[in-house]
Amino acid sequence: MSVTLYHNPRCSKSRATLALLEERGIDADIRLYLDTAPNAEELSQLLVMLNMSDARSLMRKGEEAYKQQQLANLNLSQTELVDAMVSYPKLIERPIVIHNNQARIGRPPESVLEIL
Repeated sequence: MSVTLYHNPRCSKSRATLALLEERGIDADIRLYLDTAPNAEELSQLLVMLNMSDARSLMRKGEEAYKQQQLANLNLSQTELVDAMVSYPKLIERPIVIHNNQARIGRPPESVLEIL
């Protein structure tokens, strides 16, 4: 089973999602997305896998970069929002589990079980 986890070890939900996968014997490919940010194409694919039509839905709106980059501006295009997440990967909601061309955000961690 090929499973990828977009993981931030400093995030409790991300750690809990990893533990949940490990408890079920799933050896996930760990993607430390803050160290190796996804590119625009990968993020666009993630949005499709998550059934999100608005890139802003994948953003952590409480992050300082969200405010500094004025990403709440409704005139921004989807491309501009995706580019902001490429430049500031901390904006990407976490954790994300990918399996069989589907993805789920682990909030709560158990929600990722829907695609496994």
